[in-house]
Amino acid sequence: MKIIGIAGGSGAGKTTVARTVAEKLGKENVAYLSQDWYYMDRSHMTFAEREKENLDHPKAFDSQLLISHLNMLRNGLTIEVPIYDYSAHNRTSCTKTMEPKSVAILEGILVLAIEEVRSMLDFKIFVDADPDIRLIRRIQRDIRERGSTFDNTIKRYLATVKPMHDAFVEPSKRFADIIIPRGGQNEIATELLGDLVEHYVFHKK
Repeated sequence: MKIIGIAGGSGAGKTTVARTVAEKLGKENVAYLSQDWYYMDRSHMTFAEREKENLDHPKAFDSQLLISHLNMLRNGLTIEVPIYDYSAHNRTSCTKTMEPKSVAILEGILVLAIEEVRSMLDFKIFVDADPDIRLIRRIQRDIRERGSTFDNTIKRYLATVKPMHDAFVEPSKRFADIIIPRGGQNEIATELLGDLVEHYVFHKK
């Protein structure tokens, strides 16, 4: 099994690129994982405490569980992935069953920044996009999908998202095998990437 890592800033278009690659490879051949699913379990904290947590720092993620799951998939074993509730700022008690496939796509802001996770990847992609575009997408997504408000999204962006992007996400670009400029809206680049990954995964000898 090959593991493809897709990193980039919040709102860069990682999910769009991941979906394009998955469609090119055939969704029946792909196990898709989001790094966001692997935020640390904070059940021991109050809601107010969880709300203040920095979710953009490498320590926010349970990387050991993620690595364990990637190893299990690589060894042909089924995993139970955690489910994260953004409105509660914590994992739920439920999990989702995921079976091993020919390819695993791991998407997340810090999959290239965390060395132990990066070492698991066979193919490393960084999705790049202008900061203003990423911020607009972040605002739209957080309000529409994650129960946030405009003010809270901006507050979090200034307090943690941008500083952590500058400290960890942007520097991780140097580890990428391929960089996609202009984010997920770069249709030519994403299509070419899909062709390249297909060749790498299924045809490279």
